[in-house]
Amino acid sequence: MGMANKKGANAVVLFVFMFLINFVVSESENGRELELLLSFKSSIVHDPSGFLSNWDPSATTFCQWHGITCNNLSHVETLDLSAKNLSGILVSSSVFNLPFVKTLNLSNNHLYGEIPPDIFFANSSLRYLNLSNNNFSGHIPNGFISGLLILDLSNNMFSGKIPREIGLFSSLKFLDLGGNVLLGKIPISISNITTLKYLTLASNELVGSIPHEIGKMKSLKWIYLGYNNLSGEIPKEIGVLTCLNHLDLVYNNLTGQIPASIGNLKDLNYLFLYQNKLTGSIPSSIFGLKKLVSLDLSDNSLSGEIPELVAQLRNLEILHLFGNRFSGRIPNALTSLPNLQVLQLWSNRFSGQIPRSLGRYNNLTVVDLSTNNLSGRIPDGLCNSGRLFKLILFSNSLEGEIPRNLSTCTSLQRVRLQNNRLVGELSFTKLPLVYFLDVSNNNLSGNIGEQNWDMPSLEMLSLAGNRFSGKLLPHLLNAPKIEFLDLSGNEFSGTINPRFGTLTELMQLSLSENKLSGEIPEDLSSCKKLVRLDLSHNQLSGQIPSGLADMPVLGHLDLSENRLSGEIPAKLGQIESLVQVNISYNHLTGALPPTGAFLAIKESAVAGNDLCGGGNTSGLPPCKKLKNRADWWPFMACSFAGLLLLAIAGFGFLFMRGRKNLEPKRVENGDGSIWELQFFDPKVSKSVTMDDITLSLKESNVISRCKEGVSFKVKSVSNDYLKFVVKEMHHFSSLPASFWSEITEFGKLQHPNIVKLIGKCRSDKSAYLVYEYVEGKLLSEILGNLCWKRRWKIAIGTAKALRFLHSRCSPSVLVGDMSPERIIIDAKDEPRLQFIFPFVDNKHFLPSSYVAPEARENKKMNEKSDIYGMGLILIELLTGKTPADADFKVQHSSMVEWARYCYSDCHLDMWVDPVIKSQASINNQNQIVAAMNLALHCTAGDPTARPCAADVFETLKSAFRTSSCLPSLNFSSPV
Repeated sequence: MGMANKKGANAVVLFVFMFLINFVVSESENGRELELLLSFKSSIVHDPSGFLSNWDPSATTFCQWHGITCNNLSHVETLDLSAKNLSGILVSSSVFNLPFVKTLNLSNNHLYGEIPPDIFFANSSLRYLNLSNNNFSGHIPNGFISGLLILDLSNNMFSGKIPREIGLFSSLKFLDLGGNVLLGKIPISISNITTLKYLTLASNELVGSIPHEIGKMKSLKWIYLGYNNLSGEIPKEIGVLTCLNHLDLVYNNLTGQIPASIGNLKDLNYLFLYQNKLTGSIPSSIFGLKKLVSLDLSDNSLSGEIPELVAQLRNLEILHLFGNRFSGRIPNALTSLPNLQVLQLWSNRFSGQIPRSLGRYNNLTVVDLSTNNLSGRIPDGLCNSGRLFKLILFSNSLEGEIPRNLSTCTSLQRVRLQNNRLVGELSFTKLPLVYFLDVSNNNLSGNIGEQNWDMPSLEMLSLAGNRFSGKLLPHLLNAPKIEFLDLSGNEFSGTINPRFGTLTELMQLSLSENKLSGEIPEDLSSCKKLVRLDLSHNQLSGQIPSGLADMPVLGHLDLSENRLSGEIPAKLGQIESLVQVNISYNHLTGALPPTGAFLAIKESAVAGNDLCGGGNTSGLPPCKKLKNRADWWPFMACSFAGLLLLAIAGFGFLFMRGRKNLEPKRVENGDGSIWELQFFDPKVSKSVTMDDITLSLKESNVISRCKEGVSFKVKSVSNDYLKFVVKEMHHFSSLPASFWSEITEFGKLQHPNIVKLIGKCRSDKSAYLVYEYVEGKLLSEILGNLCWKRRWKIAIGTAKALRFLHSRCSPSVLVGDMSPERIIIDAKDEPRLQFIFPFVDNKHFLPSSYVAPEARENKKMNEKSDIYGMGLILIELLTGKTPADADFKVQHSSMVEWARYCYSDCHLDMWVDPVIKSQASINNQNQIVAAMNLALHCTAGDPTARPCAADVFETLKSAFRTSSCLPSLNFSSPV
């Protein structure tokens, strides 16, 4: 009995001892966790919502702190600080070292700098790590965590190569490294992660081929490698990944044929291979993918016919094959697909008839078969679903009448049937949602004036190039929103009805090449938004109405080939917006107005009249001269020349005196370093020393960080009122020898919308650029709160700066990365374009979402790439979205594609930024639409189709003078 009691006592002692040991260890570990959490908090420089305000060391336990969840032993198990707008740089001893944390989520903040190099060595308990949507830079650290399940580093600024150690993350199920600046090839070692289900490396700068070893990753369900520079053929080994349901390889340089092995992926729902260089025909095995929902092979060089096997894709909803070289007939099998909603086969070589049953058994919403060689009639069942809103069949050889039942398809919004051989009368006259209707260049006929129209949403109507007849009665259109009306090239007769003046939203009106007679009604001057007016090639008589001069935004006026008489109203020359006039072959007399567009009018635009005057280009005889009273001119000219010489001499003396202060000089600062220092502003050169610059390079003075370097705010020691910005230059040693001489030329640039470069300095170890300090905020920081008036002011100012750089500088100056991060809004609400890192040569190309696709591909920048960035800025000003937004990427590959879709198929309310929607008056709406039109031309896929900077500026200036107008560019709505 005593022995038993003794053993029991020993057991109690042992238990107490172990408890005390565990308690001491736990308390020690808790202290370490507290230290790491407070270290992290101290590294946060901005917490606008005060989310970390209760991270107080005096609190009973950190388990109650915001964002923290503890386990049963009061250790941090989850730290979730996502989307809290935190900014700061992570210190090496930080939350990554928490010994028991399993979930660490810092996504959707503004954290920056390099992540600690030991992040993948510090913690073996981590299972979930999400650092996405921040501003982290540098290389992805080496190392691995074998138990990590989810790793998301997407949408940062990580650079360099993907580490080979990535293959040692042997338990990963989710890996997202997309949206960075990663270089090099996809490491073969990645195929060792056989547990991986989700893989995205999209939107980087990866090169080389897709590793054939990818076939080892048999657990993969999602592959997204788009928007890189990958080349070579698609590996056939992808065909063994039988769990795959999403394969996306878009926007690369992949070549060769589509491997037939993809047909083995029986669970595949989405197959996206568009924007590559694929050739050959579609393998027949693809049509055995019965679970396929969306198939997009557009914009390649694929050829051959589409087989009837497509009937097996019973779940298919979206079929995009446009922009290829497919030929033959459109398969009848498409008509049997019950879920088919979107069918886009445009820009191919399809021939024959459109399947007669198309639409009868489908669920069609969009049909685009334009720019093929199709013939025959338009099927009458296209709208059987009751959901068809977009019908695009232009540029084919379609014949016969437009089906009557399409005239009752009330879901239609956009109809383009131009450039075919259609006959009969127009039946689209009572469709409430149609805003765009183009049936031009067919053989349609009938008396339009006898039909009652009810098209309340109509904004664009083109009946040009047909055989319509009768009188023009615009009030019968019942289209109060009409902006573009083209009735040219028909057989309309009678007079121009004065009620055209009631179409107050009109921006373009063309009645040319008809049989119109009588006088031009003064009532047209009520169309205050009219930009283009073409009444040429008719039988109009009488005088040119003086009221045309009251149209404030008129840019193009063509009255040629009529019977107009009398003198040209002098007021026409006073329309500032008027840039092109044609009054040839009338019976006009007298002098050309000596102002405005008439000063540079061409001979062909005034021929066939009895006119005089004009500039050297008019070819007209001079008008009768007044008595010469210029005998005093030689004396005045000589006097003026003498005064000018004296002024030049005085200026030259002062200039040479101050020039010495602007020459490069070698200086030694406090630590003995030798610097080459040069200023471009004499005031700055007298007030700023090298010590002012070097002593200011500390963390407390940091105002911004980006891929190119860190910026510091500096104050002159000798002049308290002089502030400037010093920009540290990363990788300056790799710059070409010409860089520094070219930088000197940048220092000469002076423009009110450009941040001035005022100096440069460099030593053997580092280099800096010195800019004027502009009090304000980046456009990217404040855009979401700006009203419409401020946004258009920013658009015009930015365009003005770009025009100066491209058109007024010789040689032209490139921005390189035209983005909202480059635009400061100053205290006067003016945009100031800043050269964070002046673009000098293509060897130092800095990839960005704002760089044009062709420039990202070939690493060569030009003016058209800057214009592309300007277009993206306009889209952001209009929609409030950025290229990084994910909400439109489900159905659209980029913000530009989303914007094109919205502009062509959605009402303005669906895409305009909600912040400015309430301010969208009628005038503002027209301005917004015009700006979006311009933005889409700036972001055209073909660089040669983008306008120049001067045209961008002029278009914006004219568009925002009173209402929307496009006087300098002939824009048409995109498909």
